[in-house]
Amino acid sequence: MYNDLKGKTAIVTGSSKGIGKAIAERFGKEKMNVIINYHGDPAGAMETVDHVKQSGGNAYAVGADVSKEEGVKALLEAAVQHFGTIDIMVNNSGFNGKNALPHELSLDDWKKVIDVNLTGAFLGAKEAIRYMLERDLKGSILNISSVHQQIPRPTNVQYSASKGGMKLLTETLAINYAEKGIRVNAIAPGTIATESNDDLEGSHKAAQLRKIPMNAFGTPRQVAQAAAWIVSDEASYVTGATLFVDGGMTLYPSQLE
Repeated sequence: MYNDLKGKTAIVTGSSKGIGKAIAERFGKEKMNVIINYHGDPAGAMETVDHVKQSGGNAYAVGADVSKEEGVKALLEAAVQHFGTIDIMVNNSGFNGKNALPHELSLDDWKKVIDVNLTGAFLGAKEAIRYMLERDLKGSILNISSVHQQIPRPTNVQYSASKGGMKLLTETLAINYAEKGIRVNAIAPGTIATESNDDLEGSHKAAQLRKIPMNAFGTPRQVAQAAAWIVSDEASYVTGATLFVDGGMTLYPSQLE
């Protein structure tokens, strides 16, 4: 546990399930205030709210599309209205999109992923940093990236591009705001046992495990543990970094999916 996090306020986008939910729940254990964001899953969001409260934190759910400026602004407005401020912004919302060879991918399928994964992270960081600068607050921005910011994903070019862009987004923001005391970092999970990976069975599962030196899929909880550390004062001298939570998967960057 990190005592400095107690009472702080965080926004976690895409926190009705998966990694975002686990991060929000870990923040609850840290006795934090958490804005739970969802887009189409209010039941999952309310479950996350309940878990955060049961853990000793406080939470409020907000439905919003993070690929839109008005959606992100609604999240910040809710944080200020319910908890008084914003200390931490976790840009977690994202999805894989359609699997296809690049020449067969439509512009619409490309934009759907870029708009949420990359533009959403930019908007979340932009609005949170603006709020912090106006009030001279020292805060933290955390982007949830992927091993595919480093390892190409051949039939999912839009996803690889979004996460590759997130890497340099993180690093550029870190340079711009380090002197203001605003830290910007990323966590890049490998293959995590979430709903999106439920189809990993049989030979497909075995093939995926061969790419992971630890020979095991990660859990959302393990990603959340890393998230709590990197936004805490224990990581106060860390900015512009990507922390890979991948069981060693990026040690084999030549392995393609």
